[in-house]
Amino acid sequence: MLQKMQRLARAKVQLLWLWMEPFKWRFGYFFLFVFFLWVKDFHVQFQFDTGNRISIFENSSRVGSQIFQKNAKRNTGKSKKLNFDIPSKPNSQQYTYVKRFADVARSEMEQFGIPASITLAQGLLESSAGKSPLAKEANNHFGIKCFSRKCKKGHCKNFSDDHHKDFFRTYPSPWESFRAHSLFLQKDRYKHLLDLEKTDYKNWAVGLKQAGYATDPNYAKKLIRLIESLELAKYDV
Repeated sequence: MLQKMQRLARAKVQLLWLWMEPFKWRFGYFFLFVFFLWVKDFHVQFQFDTGNRISIFENSSRVGSQIFQKNAKRNTGKSKKLNFDIPSKPNSQQYTYVKRFADVARSEMEQFGIPASITLAQGLLESSAGKSPLAKEANNHFGIKCFSRKCKKGHCKNFSDDHHKDFFRTYPSPWESFRAHSLFLQKDRYKHLLDLEKTDYKNWAVGLKQAGYATDPNYAKKLIRLIESLELAKYDV
């Protein structure tokens, strides 16, 4: 009985297959069309999410070339990327910033143990030498965010960060921003850095990046470059 049912089922499948024979190519085109719509939808969503205007199909060779060039530059160490968006020579704005806040950074170092060179370099980098909107409008020189759910008026302000908006602390003066930075680095995630020598700015820079102070993969290198190009290490002694 079971064998009879199996033979009958196979016969029905064969009959269905023979009936579909003239339409096989149509099914093939149908599935190809569905796949094309899915890829096109992904392409549109990709452009919407990332702002990328490079076509996945028409410019695939261009994308591959860009990736190859990026990797080649990274390996050779001679690309413009290694400039880290920091001028190769210090400019007058940077010198003015250092002159204005060097004593503050030294005072914070004596009280909290954070190298003055690191404080100055972070201030320079995070605030674009005091010229960023966050620094000018909120006196926030170190990119310190606000995570409080019950902020009082004037406690924080909305600014763009990494292509999206976020809430950042506001301060009555830049000097209070420097104090907030010193207190911020007393948190457990950064506290181990206080065991380093005050003159060891390189390990301080690397430690800040590893502890998650910034998402920029070149953050430590940018700090070190600023310290060395502006000779900020002299404020650590």
